[in-house]
Amino acid sequence: MSEQAASEAPPAGVPRVPLRTIAREWGRIGCIGFGGPPAHIALLRKLCVEDRQWLPPEDFEDGLAACNLLPGPASTQLAIFCAWRLRGPAGAILGGVCFIVPGLVIILGLAALFLAPRPVGWIAGAAAGAGAAVPAVAVAAAAGLTPASWRRAGASRAGASPAGESPAGASPAGASPAGGSPADGSRADGSPADGSRAAHGRWIGYLVAGGVAAATVGPWLVIVLAACGLAEVAVRTQRWRRPPDPGPPGPSRLPAGLLPLAAAVPAAAGLLAVAWEGLKVGALSYGGGFVIIPLMQHDAVHTYHWMTAGQFLSAVALGQVTPGPVVQTVAVVGYAAAGVVGGLLAALVAFSPSFLFVLAGGRYFDRLRASAAVQAFLTGAGPAAIGAIAGAAIPLALALMHLWQLGVLALAAAWLLGVRRGVVSAIVGAAGLGVLAFAAGAPVG
Repeated sequence: MSEQAASEAPPAGVPRVPLRTIAREWGRIGCIGFGGPPAHIALLRKLCVEDRQWLPPEDFEDGLAACNLLPGPASTQLAIFCAWRLRGPAGAILGGVCFIVPGLVIILGLAALFLAPRPVGWIAGAAAGAGAAVPAVAVAAAAGLTPASWRRAGASRAGASPAGESPAGASPAGASPAGGSPADGSRADGSPADGSRAAHGRWIGYLVAGGVAAATVGPWLVIVLAACGLAEVAVRTQRWRRPPDPGPPGPSRLPAGLLPLAAAVPAAAGLLAVAWEGLKVGALSYGGGFVIIPLMQHDAVHTYHWMTAGQFLSAVALGQVTPGPVVQTVAVVGYAAAGVVGGLLAALVAFSPSFLFVLAGGRYFDRLRASAAVQAFLTGAGPAAIGAIAGAAIPLALALMHLWQLGVLALAAAWLLGVRRGVVSAIVGAAGLGVLAFAAGAPVG
């Protein structure tokens, strides 16, 4: 068998799926994947594990866990990974493109309507209403991520040895990560262990640091996230009294090399600046698309003046209600900067790291999950990212320009946090309220 043919062959026990099937099925998910990462993951699992039985459940779960350890949109990386498992590099590229393109086409079309110099009145009202719900969406996203991260901090306390560390989500309920203690870090009698108490104390500190950074120093947020992750690595390294597992290149090493880049704001403008923005979004967005929102907001509104604060809120809302990855918000920012070419360029650069991570590192995903250093980094950066998502709500709320939008924000918060309904329905409902506000004569511009 030639080297090329070998690279195209799926792993042993995995069927060789025709490329036309991958194009059709991944394109279908890209068209109906409303609801963000949870919906994408559920659709991929139903297709690959339940309906077609292309992948064993454990392979799918391992791939999902590894993708969650990487920067960038995890659900997109999972879609690329599943296609890679079924048909190698060609399948990965084709599946990823078919997953991304439908939402990209839709979001660029909507951007043309919402960002027009003189939008139709009811469209401006819908944009203002949808944007008003975005701060509540950020808080709800952070709240949804908090319980699992809190449990991880207890299970991954600094007192545990590297050998006892379990990959996120891999231990059964109540299993002992190390030393026979329960997974929540408590003693056998149910009282919290000292290591768990210290780990939860650091968790709170990381959470607060991320929240404050997102609310006050948006462009420097990535450095704060990296610092929290590296601080946890340092704490555990000191406890272990030996260097952490080297493992493959992963999040624990990536931020250190990218810190100068993350902090820089290049003087160049035009398409080069758009590409730079896409790179930061695609390579540095730990914990989901909302983590990078403060950085995007600062660059798009204050540094390059590509869009107003209100238009940026509309861009975030569009990223939430269209199918496909939320990171496609960057395409709206690119469109505001340089039209369709800018939107396509921003999306191309933002999603390129996801393809590179899977194509270059997919075979090492097992080692990535087993790396104690990577696990430690994510245990520190994870709560900081959650804090950043919640903290992003503050500058987003301050961008609201009209009093009636505060009422829409309150209703969206009650819908998302009170009765726990979905994000898409919250934003669509808020857009409807914006149309009603316009019809009633309220200012929408």
